[in-house]
Amino acid sequence: MKETKVLQPLRRTPVAVAVLAATLAGAAISGVTAAEAAATGCRVTYTVGSQWGGGFSANVAVTNLGDPLTGWTLRWSFAAGQTVSQAWNAVTTQSGAAVTAVNATWNPNLATGATATFGFNGSWNNTTNPVPAGFTLNGVACTGGTTPGPTTSPTVTPTSAPQTPPVRTVRAYWLRPTDVPYDQRYVDGIAGVMREAQRYYRQELGRTFTLNDPVVEVVNGDHPRSWYENTPNGNECYWWVVFNMQQELLRRLSLRAPDSRWVNVGEISAEASCSGGGGGGGWVILSGHDADGAAGINGPMNRWYGGMVHELGHAFGLPDSTSTDGTPMSASFYSYPNTHFSQAQKDRILSGPYGSFLS
Repeated sequence: MKETKVLQPLRRTPVAVAVLAATLAGAAISGVTAAEAAATGCRVTYTVGSQWGGGFSANVAVTNLGDPLTGWTLRWSFAAGQTVSQAWNAVTTQSGAAVTAVNATWNPNLATGATATFGFNGSWNNTTNPVPAGFTLNGVACTGGTTPGPTTSPTVTPTSAPQTPPVRTVRAYWLRPTDVPYDQRYVDGIAGVMREAQRYYRQELGRTFTLNDPVVEVVNGDHPRSWYENTPNGNECYWWVVFNMQQELLRRLSLRAPDSRWVNVGEISAEASCSGGGGGGGWVILSGHDADGAAGINGPMNRWYGGMVHELGHAFGLPDSTSTDGTPMSASFYSYPNTHFSQAQKDRILSGPYGSFLS
């Protein structure tokens, strides 16, 4: 049986008004198995090579201290408004302060102890140009040491009669690709974002949603990260990662889209340079950028709190605002917690298809 799901996209630039319809199919639950996780660790040297009025160049060296990598992504956030304009030996993208550098086609492999180097030109404010405070390599904080991965991770119970959460609750999932090590920061971080969104909705509406127990269900994925990133799904690559995740969750957990039983929040540790996310019809689906943010390794938390409030608004039936109007359904969510629902938005949530979820 096929169902149609409508999503409002969360862009990396100020929120645009858009609707995308995608056809998704559900199927029966299948087992989930534990997986071995690799030792992880890295060290980054960031050097400003030269600096001039309005511009600078920097060199970055990232050393893999853990098990060998067959593809790498380095992320950091600038603290003083710097921007990247041109890079070499890596492919860079930037959203606000957050920068992502992905290996070039000729340097994807990083053996244990090996170093990849790349550089870029950028702009600065002519006053201060500080070195970024922290870096992550494939989602792991670069501390200069290593952390052994656990031998198993929590899984969704692979039984023929799985426990069914209470209806009218909000369920959150972290889908972990087969080549992504288990990291408790993602479980705890996503749970923290959900609890903060729960608090905010009570503040704004006088009612809020109930979270499932456990707040985050860990789902060990069927595929490596690159499969979710590179397998087309939807009419633009913006949606590939999150639609691939959602279809796997639909199939394996017998979910629906839309789903009248639960509001479902899916996050996955995978992201291509074009990846995004969105919400609608009782669903929120977010890619690796947001999962990293929830884990506390991708910039200030208020942006990720605001983003979840925004996408849950779509899940509960709200459209994007047509202007930056101070509500979380506009680009004002970047100013969280200094953003508030309008009375019309509150009324629409409470009278909408998921209003009964709030008490």
